[in-house]
Amino acid sequence: MARNKRRALAFGIAAVAVAGCVTAEAQAPQTAGRITPQEAQQGAQYHPQFLAEFGGAMSGPQAAYVEQVGKNIAVQSGLGNARDAFTVSLLNSPVNNAFAVPGGYIYTTRQLVSLMNSEAELAAVLGHEVGHVAARHSQRRQQAATRNSILGVLGAIGSSILLGDSQIGQTVSRGLLEGSQLLTLRFSRQQELQADDLGIQYLARAGYDRRAMGTVLASLAAQNALDARLTGQNASVPAWASTHPDPASRVQSALQKAGNGGGVTNRDTFLTRIDGLLYGDDPQQGVIEGSTFIHPALRFAFTAPQGYYMTNGTRAVSIQGQGGGQAQLTTAAYSGNLETYVRQQFQALGGQNSQLAPTALQRTTINGLQAVYGTARVNSGNQQVDVVVVGYEFARDQAFHFAAIAPAGRAGTFDGMFRSMRRITPSEAGSVVPRKLQVVTVARGDTVASLARRMAFDSAQEDRFRVLNALGSREEVTPGQKVKLVVRAAR
Repeated sequence: MARNKRRALAFGIAAVAVAGCVTAEAQAPQTAGRITPQEAQQGAQYHPQFLAEFGGAMSGPQAAYVEQVGKNIAVQSGLGNARDAFTVSLLNSPVNNAFAVPGGYIYTTRQLVSLMNSEAELAAVLGHEVGHVAARHSQRRQQAATRNSILGVLGAIGSSILLGDSQIGQTVSRGLLEGSQLLTLRFSRQQELQADDLGIQYLARAGYDRRAMGTVLASLAAQNALDARLTGQNASVPAWASTHPDPASRVQSALQKAGNGGGVTNRDTFLTRIDGLLYGDDPQQGVIEGSTFIHPALRFAFTAPQGYYMTNGTRAVSIQGQGGGQAQLTTAAYSGNLETYVRQQFQALGGQNSQLAPTALQRTTINGLQAVYGTARVNSGNQQVDVVVVGYEFARDQAFHFAAIAPAGRAGTFDGMFRSMRRITPSEAGSVVPRKLQVVTVARGDTVASLARRMAFDSAQEDRFRVLNALGSREEVTPGQKVKLVVRAAR
């Protein structure tokens, strides 16, 4: 959650799933010609919004390296002015995602780069996104969105190699939260297949190992499964994502399409260039430590209910579990009247044409903070749900609020979380130390187990190490091999 006062774009959390798989039938003719002025203007219009939504563009040698690889693979697309026309951005986001916008704007998050293990894999992901641009997929999705009256032009032109893990996200309840429609309109299954096919072609033309598309997807599948196990989620693709296959089902198709591979991977070069990359949450956006979220810049913390997991986004923190309820912490413009603020959040959740309002508002004090809360019971589909908003005043011009939704009578699950909101001391804020990647060379006597113990996590150290380095369950390391660790950055 970044240090800003903009409202979250949507309420809820999207599950992680990789979109698309390669088949021979999925090949699409590549659109020839340059990026048009209209496309360039459209991309330039939305580029700042994507940067703001995903933590901003990173700078420095790591970002320059990603840009170099991205532009080199873009040349393979056949667009006449690809190298100069494409803008490749490394985003300061702790989620695994990559995007494309018309006009040649390509994005990948630092977290997704951290999961990769070679330059060829980086080229594969960026090539997939270039494929969307070259095939003009976004324009076709935008036209479909217009026909179907989908809200959010930004979502109509935004693509993602992943189905979610983004705070742009999905609505919790379409019937209840009509005003918070999907802002990321996903590409169709066929378009994802085509982008994969094109990405593999670009790898071959650039001299990279074509199998990199399959290996990076395998890492995504493994990370998806590990995240699901650690958070208690269901690792299968939810019904709303039924048009997009999950990562595991895509791997074999990509490898089959790539054939025997061949070409370079530039593994060691890649690992050397990403050494020191920030991993996980950026303290400037707040960090998740176990069941506690702490924001050292904004000086607050809260604890999620037992059995619930959190996802930190640029504009909001989402809380979800198996109990059927979910919540989000975010902020909005605040004029100094907490009751008005809370009523405004109910109205925003209901949408422009909704009269969603609490039955009553109650004022209280929580850990020294002035707070106002209210509840509304509404019909959502075939069931009744309770919507709860709790607002906290932190300053005359700043407030934060939880918005929670749960089956009728079960919103009490979040009571402890609401009461846990508190200011933190300067010393608590100063104690928050980010994680970063550290690339090391395996020494004689090192094992997976011994290296994993150096990982800056309290649980599943070996599982995390194996996924991070694309190691199988029984695979060992060898002396001289470069591997990635996640360690605490020096203060």
